[in-house]
Amino acid sequence: MVYKKYRYENLKKLCNVVFEKFGFDEEDSETITDVLLLSDLFGIESHGIQRLSKYYKEIKNGLIKVNSKIKVIKETQISTVIDANESIGQIVSKKAMNMAIEKAKSSGIGIVLVNNSNHYGIAGYYAKMAEKEGLLGISMTNSPAITVPIFGREAMMGSNPIAIAMPATPHSFLMDMSTSVVTRGKIEVYNKRNEKLPVGWTLDSKGEDAFSAQEVLYNIANKKGGGIVPLGGAKEMLGGHKGYGFALAVELFTAILSGGLTANYVHVGGVSGTCHSFIAVDYGIFGDKKIVENNFSKYLQEIRQSKKAQGAHRIYIHGEKEAEAYNDRIKNGIPMNDNTLKEIEEICKNFKLDIKDYI
Repeated sequence: MVYKKYRYENLKKLCNVVFEKFGFDEEDSETITDVLLLSDLFGIESHGIQRLSKYYKEIKNGLIKVNSKIKVIKETQISTVIDANESIGQIVSKKAMNMAIEKAKSSGIGIVLVNNSNHYGIAGYYAKMAEKEGLLGISMTNSPAITVPIFGREAMMGSNPIAIAMPATPHSFLMDMSTSVVTRGKIEVYNKRNEKLPVGWTLDSKGEDAFSAQEVLYNIANKKGGGIVPLGGAKEMLGGHKGYGFALAVELFTAILSGGLTANYVHVGGVSGTCHSFIAVDYGIFGDKKIVENNFSKYLQEIRQSKKAQGAHRIYIHGEKEAEAYNDRIKNGIPMNDNTLKEIEEICKNFKLDIKDYI
């Protein structure tokens, strides 16, 4: 597989035009593009522009409703529950985190839950929205069932990521992680590369190690059994029960509290149903904000400067690799593999767009 780099601004123009062709207005197209390409800028290929083809298919088969109207189901001073009405996830999610931010600024904390939605991109995008406003930001989402509980062989949870962002110096803190050992998007990338999956990532329909990305994706899509293992692995020995527990906690904070669908019912029977959670906290309710930030930054710096393992040269803090990838890719371009490019070319042909006019 061949990778070639493309300028961020060119990809941005292309994505904006494509999403408008999908039927989204200019503002919503820019929102979806912003979330999508931030993933690529952060070095997270699985959730970036390679998702264009998937979104296109889900719009055509009716899972994603273009220009649907969101509805507030319940609201209090510190909380809101929203029905996304099967919209694409990025649009409702940006609105939801903005609502959480406003509530946090006025009341100290804001919690906004969303049900009946779709894939929303990287969780870290929304956590960072709060961090940029001087708040502690948290975002979670469930997804179609891809993760197998320990001792099981049927996918019952999503990749169920958790993202936490907090102001700090010299870099803001950003932890964005799935509660499965890898995401479905990562398996899709391996499939495009025609590469064998590493041991310990996935299970087949019998609950045994699987190595074919194509087989795993087929089994997940067609509910044939197997899937991705929880963070920590398929057994308790290396802590698989902990990743399994985190995945269940995400279901609680997204699907259960919002009154939505748990992962095993998401994207079943032509219904989308993905659920999200957005939390913003003004940590000034606990004390002087500058003191809190300084204490956190001091601790992170002490970790960086702590003793390193033999052969290691650096200890990273969550968010540093993303910040460095961002700076590099803004300057030098975003790498995209030829299979993803072919998918985008096909989309452009369907809308009579010449991809060469953009990249």
